[in-house]
Amino acid sequence: MTTIEVHDLIKVYGSTRAVDGVTFTVRPGVVTGFLGPNGAGKSTTMRMILGLDRPTAGTAVIGGRVFAEAEHPVTLAGALIDADAAHPGRTARNHLLALAASNRIPADRVGAVLDEVGLSAVEGRRVSAFSLGMRQRLGIAAALLGDPQVLIMDEPSNGLDPEGIIWIREALPRLAREGRTVLVSSHLMSEIASYADHLLVLGEGRILADSSTDEFVRAHAESRVRLRTPHGTRPDEVLARSGFTAVEDDRGRWMVRGGRIDEIGARLADAGIPVLELADQQASLEQAYLALTSCATTHTSGTAHREGRS
Repeated sequence: MTTIEVHDLIKVYGSTRAVDGVTFTVRPGVVTGFLGPNGAGKSTTMRMILGLDRPTAGTAVIGGRVFAEAEHPVTLAGALIDADAAHPGRTARNHLLALAASNRIPADRVGAVLDEVGLSAVEGRRVSAFSLGMRQRLGIAAALLGDPQVLIMDEPSNGLDPEGIIWIREALPRLAREGRTVLVSSHLMSEIASYADHLLVLGEGRILADSSTDEFVRAHAESRVRLRTPHGTRPDEVLARSGFTAVEDDRGRWMVRGGRIDEIGARLADAGIPVLELADQQASLEQAYLALTSCATTHTSGTAHREGRS
């Protein structure tokens, strides 16, 4: 089993610590989502894992090896970091053939990955004529070329059409189920929520969360119960006596924060209040992410303010 292991990774640019003592392990068999606001250090961390940036301190290895020192790196890990990495004057096929030759990969693998990402029909077209979405597909093909056990992708859905986004949503979990280690960075919460089993959340260059997606949402976002009663029947006073806050929306439905559907239903039944609708309103990954990162930003700003005054 091939893992990505990062230990006490630090990257300093001038007086700025872009990555500040980051430690984590990305394991095979699951898709790990890498989240964080702009400037959090995600791309810098991924570049250091791939040897594209040199750490100021700390280590990052793939399968126990430094990626840049591997004899044929694309067979160890496939990466999508920059959709514009291909030479614009080459055709899609020739770009992949050159990459295959330099890594001793059989030429017939090129046709297989072009077909997998949906570029077979345009394999003879120059990259300069490709749209952003087509270049993105070519970058994914290059990442898959060496049939690697590790995949590292930065914003893989960027520029893709709806068909391509659906393909990504299906492909990443499939690759993880095959036993691969998959690390994916994205700003699109809906995309990460659709395929990530585990999350790493970075903020101000530090790890804010390292947990399963379900655990993360439960820890940082409050679930709610949606209910509807007959017109003129108010459940809020009854629920308030049990410590729940019910708020009515403009469509006559009530939202109860922090409660479970069984206990809310029981309180209303005991009070003799008829219920026309009662349903869980699950918290979203986006709500949990915003709650965590806003708290982290507030804490950091407050600390900086206090330090500035001392």
